[in-house]
Amino acid sequence: MEISGKQNWTLDQLERDGMAWPPGPWEKLPGHTAEAMAEPVAQAAPDEAAVEDVAPAASRWAGMGSVAREIIETLVLTAAIFFLIRIPFQNFRIEGFSMEPTLHTGQFIIVNRALYRWFSSPQRGDIVVLKPTNNPDRDYIKRVIGLPGETVEVKSGRVYINNKPLAEEYLQRLGSYTRPPATLGPEEYYVLGDNRDNSNDSHNWGALPKDNIEGKAWVVYWPFKDWGMVPNYAFPPGMP
Repeated sequence: MEISGKQNWTLDQLERDGMAWPPGPWEKLPGHTAEAMAEPVAQAAPDEAAVEDVAPAASRWAGMGSVAREIIETLVLTAAIFFLIRIPFQNFRIEGFSMEPTLHTGQFIIVNRALYRWFSSPQRGDIVVLKPTNNPDRDYIKRVIGLPGETVEVKSGRVYINNKPLAEEYLQRLGSYTRPPATLGPEEYYVLGDNRDNSNDSHNWGALPKDNIEGKAWVVYWPFKDWGMVPNYAFPPGMP
């Protein structure tokens, strides 16, 4: 057996020198202190190495959990933004020619659904997306002509509101039909397409309940060459 130190001492040498083995606490080997003799006890390296081996694994799992949490948070945030945008706004594709020459088939528009729900009521001249009373599974786009409580009449294509002619500068031509006076209820509107003789609207199926109006046409976003605000018309106060 050997004891590390400045010198190597064998058992015979210890006996020759009159020292007992193991040495008593009052005996010291030359060049060896109590601290040095105690050094072999501190053999924790294997355990420390094992702890170091486990720590990176835990760190990897923690890292994977952090990445998963970030992915979930991103998905939740994306869904929240989508629904927050989808609730007040919705996109529609125009099909048909009932709003010519103002809007054209194939155009994509964004409709403001929050405006009439929370802030204001439809105004005369607004272009709106609606569900007609005779075909509620479809979406139509028309212009608001008559407001609640008003009496609407059409004579040879010209619209009269409370017996006064309505000046419609946005029309390319008047319609060719006549409709008798109709008084609108508290929550009813009269809607017509700008292409009067080629539009399925209130002159066919009557007044439109407010609940059937989905929102105000706001922006044309496609085709890009047509990009811009939808040409809603603001009538001067006191008109027609």
